Amino acid sequence: MPNSGKYNGAMTSSQFRAWRKAQGLRQKEAADLLGLKKRMIQYYEKGERDGKKVEIPKTVRLACYALTQGIADFDGTEISTLPEPEGQDSA
Repeated sequence: MPNSGKYNGAMTSSQFRAWRKAQGLRQKEAADLLGLKKRMIQYYEKGERDGKKVEIPKTVRLACYALTQGIADFDGTEISTLPEPEGQDSA
C-alpha cells in the first residue's frame, strides 16, 4: 500500500547534491536541465531559504529521476532524450 510506511519520498538536500554531482552537473547546468534558477538549486542543496526549511517538490524529484534515465523532455506523447556525453559510446 503506498505511503503506508515511514518513508515519505522526500529527497534531502544532501541527496539532491549527491544526485547533481553523480550526474557530473554544475549548479547552473542542473538548473537549466530542471527548468529552474541556479538560486533554487542552491536553496535545495542548502535545505533552507532565509532560515526556513525548503523541501524539494515531487515534480523536481521526478525530473531528477527522468534526467538520470536520459529523458530530457516529454510533451505528453513523445520522449526527448538527452544527448550522449562527449567521449562515450552507447555500445
